[in-house]
Amino acid sequence: MTEGRRDPDGPLPVGKLPGDLLAGLLAGIETGDDVLVGPGIGRDAAAVRVGDQILVMKTDPITFPTADVGWYLVNINANDIACMGAVPRWLLVTALLPEGSTTPALVESIFAGLRNACADVGCSLIGGHTEITEGLDRPLLIGQMIGVTTQDELIDPSTAQPSDAVMLIGGIAIEGTAILASEARGLLSETVDPLILQRAASFDRAPGISVLNHAIDLRDAAPGQIKAMHDPTEGGLATGLDEIAQATGLGIEIEAELVHVYEETQAIASALNLDPWGLIASGALLAVVSPDHASALCDRFDTDEHPVRQIGRLTGNPEDRILIKNGEPRKIPEFAVDEIARFFASQ
Repeated sequence: MTEGRRDPDGPLPVGKLPGDLLAGLLAGIETGDDVLVGPGIGRDAAAVRVGDQILVMKTDPITFPTADVGWYLVNINANDIACMGAVPRWLLVTALLPEGSTTPALVESIFAGLRNACADVGCSLIGGHTEITEGLDRPLLIGQMIGVTTQDELIDPSTAQPSDAVMLIGGIAIEGTAILASEARGLLSETVDPLILQRAASFDRAPGISVLNHAIDLRDAAPGQIKAMHDPTEGGLATGLDEIAQATGLGIEIEAELVHVYEETQAIASALNLDPWGLIASGALLAVVSPDHASALCDRFDTDEHPVRQIGRLTGNPEDRILIKNGEPRKIPEFAVDEIARFFASQ
């Protein structure tokens, strides 16, 4: 379902700031010569030169209710570090905890999740801030992650060119599928096969929301040929495609039938009348690749669990947001809010 355009003077919906508003805010920000990749739509992190080293920096929160809040926080930040060609090294966390329901056991569980996830991605938890905060109904965690890379391995979307291939690693809406399978289980159990629902509930681990290894594998397999990578999150694949087009300054053309939607995702989306293209999509990885290398990368990394497909290409017209569906060109759908937010707002 495609959402209509927002009222420019009305209150903003839950989720990311509208892209046009955010682009205007970022346009006035000046950065120094040591900033190699600064703020911009579709740029997953910033890159800064410090001596002979390049640091890649990212901040991202977890705001939805989940028992695995620490694990989620580490992985979503690590995804964005990897999309810049870097490896995670250090993490700081601001933990805002709810008044009246924060127990030592809850805090210990959050820290255990942070420690275990940091060990998995190879970074260290080096500090942050904790407090019990009035007005919260669940823990809110904000991560600040720093990674390292080299000039040769840094991935800068501004290097992309028209006709570069757009690849998709994995199916779409993995994170949304996992959240809905858990949070809307009672409603879904009336129409969705129990085995499908059981598999979907573990989608955050398998196929998984992490793209860290996929991003590193692509970078290492085709040095200098990966022009951009992006981890589509809120707003789903449709928003992620728009963001990567904005990050490269180019247009984009996508073949709808080449986008993989898992059986579990389709079953849940259909049962709840949601569009998988607008459903939070951590676990999928978009990559812009030199056209001569796309086919070989697809052949090398394609698996049943994580399909690897060339789904389209970049175009020279920055206004292009073209979706080819059943042979007919149309516009890639736009979502004013993520489909998962729309669902929960209706309950």
